[in-house]
Amino acid sequence: MKLLLDECIPHRLRLHLAGHDAYTAVYMGWNGIKNGRLLALAATDGFEAFVTTDRNLEHQQNLATLPLALIVLEAASNDIGDMLTLVPNLLTALSTLHPRSVTHVR
Repeated sequence: MKLLLDECIPHRLRLHLAGHDAYTAVYMGWNGIKNGRLLALAATDGFEAFVTTDRNLEHQQNLATLPLALIVLEAASNDIGDMLTLVPNLLTALSTLHPRSVTHVR
């Protein structure tokens, strides 16, 4: 699955998502782009899911208009150590993900 990691996600997390093509917004040259435009770019570029820690994003954007899923990581912080504890649950969520859905990973 082709994943876009939001700027708030440590780039090293992508190395722990075996079996998935994970890119960061910074790597794509999309840093600083606001959420609505960022999601539109991701959808246009063939991303299947957007991974973020922004718990408000699902309430701020009309996700039904985009062909990708939203995954909200609910870690204690954006520190890589806190994020790594979520990887097993994230990988499980990715295996059953549907377009236009919102999944919270704890």
